[in-house]
Amino acid sequence: MRPKHCICNQVTAQMETRRNVFQAIADPTRRAILGLVASQAMTPGDIAENFESSRQTISKHIQILSECELLHQTQTGREIYYHFNPVKMKEIADYIEPFQKMWDDRFNKLENIMELYKSKKQK
Repeated sequence: MRPKHCICNQVTAQMETRRNVFQAIADPTRRAILGLVASQAMTPGDIAENFESSRQTISKHIQILSECELLHQTQTGREIYYHFNPVKMKEIADYIEPFQKMWDDRFNKLENIMELYKSKKQK
């Protein structure tokens, strides 16, 4: 029998994993949901209509995106609408930017080397 603290630690680790924004956006369905909701607020039913998965599965994806603060919800009457959170996405973009610059520099250097190689080969 496992001690209670082990089970609690496993649950806590799973919760933290689910809230990891990079793991959240690694899933293609969640990226598609973000793409849909980025253009307009949508209800869970409206979102689910765009997928072949069950509503329960889409609801789980929405929950994960909400836990990561990529989506937030508002309620109008009995309807819940999910909205894209551009501030959180900006945080992700800001984190990734230095890596993007590094890879752009590397590809530019590679392109320059390839151009030198082509010009020497043509001579």
